[in-house]
Amino acid sequence: MDRRKSIKALLVGGVSAGVIVEACNTSDKKTETADKKPAEAKTSDINRMVEEQEYEKSLLAEKFFTDAEMATITILADIIIPKDDVSGSASDAKVPDFIEFIVKDMPEHKTPMRGGLRWLDVQCLNRFEKPFKDCSHEQQMQMVDEIAWPKKAKPEMQQGVAFFNLMRDLTASGFYTTEMGVKDIGYIGNTVNQWNGVPPDVLKQYNMAYTEKELKECV
Repeated sequence: MDRRKSIKALLVGGVSAGVIVEACNTSDKKTETADKKPAEAKTSDINRMVEEQEYEKSLLAEKFFTDAEMATITILADIIIPKDDVSGSASDAKVPDFIEFIVKDMPEHKTPMRGGLRWLDVQCLNRFEKPFKDCSHEQQMQMVDEIAWPKKAKPEMQQGVAFFNLMRDLTASGFYTTEMGVKDIGYIGNTVNQWNGVPPDVLKQYNMAYTEKELKECV
């Protein structure tokens, strides 16, 4: 199955719902649009409490992931949601920045994410003598394929499976709460349409009809 379609199915099915709900609980700070950097989208002072503004500024001022870790997160995010003919990739939608913010806002993700990234690098160092980010695309995909499918994964890969599940949830939550992600799904929300009146067969069923005035002015 196409990876992007799989992610959409998982999201619609509620796999990432818990992350999305938590991400939206604090405020709108995690639903930045694709054409805004997270810092720009999360520091609006409109209808925000002073305490909330200060909290967000403190999180944005803090850096959790190292540059090497962010590079790995970016590669993984784009493997999970690559660019296609419909929309850009996860990194195009600033998903790595979203993940950086989320793990600071939800500290319970810090250890699983950092531990998972280190586990991935150790696996690649043992196999390919270099960290994940420096591996070839083929080597990266070989590693990902061993942890991306929980039912097929070997028992010794379970730590990697747990990490990739979290990475996939955060990536899907980040991407599909941006303008780019919403357009990718095809959701258009409330839109203006044209009402052409009650169908003729329904009018006939109830022995009713529009007057000439109604047809001219209303329908």
